Amino acid sequence: MTEETNHVRPSWDQYFMDIAKTVAARATCDRGRSGCVIARDKQILVTGYVGSPKGLPHCDEVGHQMKSVTHEDGSTTQHCMRTTHAEQNAICQAAKLGIAINGATIYAKMTPCPTCAKMIINAGIKRIVCEKKYHVGSEGEEMFKAAGIELCVINDELETYANM
Repeated sequence: MTEETNHVRPSWDQYFMDIAKTVAARATCDRGRSGCVIARDKQILVTGYVGSPKGLPHCDEVGHQMKSVTHEDGSTTQHCMRTTHAEQNAICQAAKLGIAINGATIYAKMTPCPTCAKMIINAGIKRIVCEKKYHVGSEGEEMFKAAGIELCVINDELETYANM
């Protein structure tokens, strides 16, 4: 048998997740270089990656804009506020281009933050596939459960950053 006949095609979830990883290469914040793909009916609708709003400086150019966030449980984490998350950029791209994403699946590096979760719910996305868990993603996970949105996490490993 040749190597060609041993080829195993990736599942649709793996295919779109691999593309999301390629999209992430465009990200401009090294704390969470992530990308995402929004797909429906086995077709890519839009993509997005972590980056500053159009025309504004990027972390890779001028550094991070770090802020402390205090959570309901009293814990404090550090977040870079210079950038827009990959999920937010993809949803904005769909709106800008007039692409309906209702009923779609979003593929992302990690479970969405609470802000992204709210946007995903309101955009009508019905399924989320993530590679890992986000260190402050439990609130978003709870929102998805309450909204009846399917969440698939490929690896229960927690995504961590230096200077969390």
